Amino acid sequence: MVKIPKVPSEIFGELSDDYKSLYGTDLVSILLYGSGARGDYRPGASDLNFLIVLSEKAIAELGRALPLLKKWHKRRVATPLFLTEHYIERSLDSFPLEFWEMQRYHQIVYGKDVLKPLTIRRSDLRLQCEREIKGKLLHLRQNYLNSEWKPLRLRAVLTASISGFAAIFNALLFLKDEQPENRRQNIFLKTARVFGLDADVFGKILDIRDKKLKLNKQQTVQLFEQYIEEIRKLAEKVDIL
Repeated sequence: MVKIPKVPSEIFGELSDDYKSLYGTDLVSILLYGSGARGDYRPGASDLNFLIVLSEKAIAELGRALPLLKKWHKRRVATPLFLTEHYIERSLDSFPLEFWEMQRYHQIVYGKDVLKPLTIRRSDLRLQCEREIKGKLLHLRQNYLNSEWKPLRLRAVLTASISGFAAIFNALLFLKDEQPENRRQNIFLKTARVFGLDADVFGKILDIRDKKLKLNKQQTVQLFEQYIEEIRKLAEKVDIL
């Protein structure tokens, strides 16, 4: 029976050995990021996310990793993010939010820490946050109409979309010179307080995601409409941040 790790560190040694055997000196580093690095990992429910940094030569030979991907998928390890140092250095203005999140919450599994020395400009981070929020607002409105008010569809959108806001909200706290949070529940509650949003809306969606709350059709539609309104208000605040 495949063993799902209770804590991410359980698999660090074996994972490192697998990739060292595969890539040798072309393997620069392996870093854990995401929920496992934030301390928000839930065994059996969360995937483990790894950044694997390779040399320019090895990045052109990703096919060699296919057998390892299959092996580790069985233990809830997502397909790693394979990058090179050059790509990271030249992409900070394109993906400031993603690299800010990884830089803030990561653990070194093997090799050097390629994230710690990165310099991410606040202006780039703010712009991506605005772009992401406004884009997600459009998708929420579109999905609201496409759902035909069917509760199952609405709930699926609510629970799927809320996870995508966690990193954005945490970055917004940073931009407001507030201390970012590790746990998702705290991220949403604090962001709501700092930006004057209705924390109850986000709390209910998180409870639905965690199967702690059930709503009827009318309540679900109402919650979705409130959700859209809170994201609209946030988009305006970030626009002038």
